[in-house]
Amino acid sequence: MTHDTTGWPPLILANAPNGATRTKADHPALPMSAAELARTAAEIAEAGAALIHVHVRDGEGRHLLDADAYRAATQAIRAEVGDRLVVQITSEAAGRYVAPEQMAVVRAVRPEAVSLALREIVADAASEAAAAEFFAWARRERIFLQVILYEPAEVSRYAELKRRGVLGEGQDFPLFVLGRYTPGQVSRPADLLPFLAVAEDLPLWSICAFGPRENACALVAAGLGGHVRVGFENSLLAPDGRPAESNAAQIRRAAEGARLLGRPLADAETARALMA
Repeated sequence: MTHDTTGWPPLILANAPNGATRTKADHPALPMSAAELARTAAEIAEAGAALIHVHVRDGEGRHLLDADAYRAATQAIRAEVGDRLVVQITSEAAGRYVAPEQMAVVRAVRPEAVSLALREIVADAASEAAAAEFFAWARRERIFLQVILYEPAEVSRYAELKRRGVLGEGQDFPLFVLGRYTPGQVSRPADLLPFLAVAEDLPLWSICAFGPRENACALVAAGLGGHVRVGFENSLLAPDGRPAESNAAQIRRAAEGARLLGRPLADAETARALMA
C-alpha cells in the first residue's frame, strides 16, 4: 500500500482505454479484444495506473454489455497483471441498452468495480425503487461504485438521492465528466469549477476530460485533491494536439503531473482502501 508522507491523499490514476464507440480507425493502438486489453493493462500499470475502466465489444466491434465477454476480459487482465489494477466494468447504455439490462449485467458479472451513469440508472422518480434495490445489492456485494455525473446539476441530484437513501449507504466514487456538452466536446480546466461549486464535501471524486487539454484538466483536478481518469475513451490527443502515442503515454503524463505537484500515486491496494 502507498503511504502518504506529504499531506496529500494518494492519487487514484485510472485509464479508460477504449470506450463505447471508438475503433482502430480512430487510433491503431486502441484495444478492443480481451488480449489487447490485457496488454494495455500491463502497460498502464507500469506507467502508474491503479484502475482500468473496461468496455467490451461484440464481433462487429460494437459496444457490448455481456457477462461472458466481461469475464473473459477480466480473466485476461488478471492473467497479465494479477491484482495490480482495479478492474472496473462499464454499464454504459451507449444507445443500445436500458436500465434493467444495465443492472442485470452487473448482477451477472459481480465485478470488482463498475461505473454507473446516474441519468441512466435513475432516470426519473419511477426508476428509484429498482435503482434502490440494485444499489443495496451492489453494496452487499462490496462492489466499488463509480457514479458518473455529466453536469453540475447532476451533482446536486446525486446528493439529494444519497440523502433519501436511493443510492444506499456507503462510499461512492463520483466521476465528473468535464466538457461533455461544450462545442466540439473539448474540455478545459475551468469546466471543473461549476462541479465543485455544488459538491457537498465529497470525500472522493474524480474527473475525465476531452481533447488536448485532458492532461491540463487532470493536473488541476489532482491539485484540488481529486482523482483522475485519462485515456483513449475521452481523448486521443497529446497536450500539443498531436495524436497520443498510447494509453500508457496518457497515464505517464498524468503521473508526471502528480509528481510535480508532490502528490503520491495510489497503487491498486491503496485505491481499494480509498474506495471501500
